[in-house]
Amino acid sequence: MVVGYGIITFRIHESRSLKEKRRIVKSIVMQLQHHFNTSVAEVGALDLYQRTEIGFAFVGNDRQVINSKIDKMFNYAEALGLAEIIDTEMEIFNI
Repeated sequence: MVVGYGIITFRIHESRSLKEKRRIVKSIVMQLQHHFNTSVAEVGALDLYQRTEIGFAFVGNDRQVINSKIDKMFNYAEALGLAEIIDTEMEIFNI
């Protein structure tokens, strides 16, 4: 079994409060979940209103497929245009 996860760090320029941030983060998470049918959640920078970290995971049996899906997730998140991506990280490992 191959497990791959990624974390995307966003800067949310339009956010002036945690309420505005939650609206944007919820939109990003829902669109990523819907498009890729995978687990997605806000995992960091919870108390900062202009920054967030969103994590996701894929499980499969082919390392190349998992790597491709992670790359597509990063590209799709960028294409959404809801926030600026300032950092990405990923890891793929066999269990």
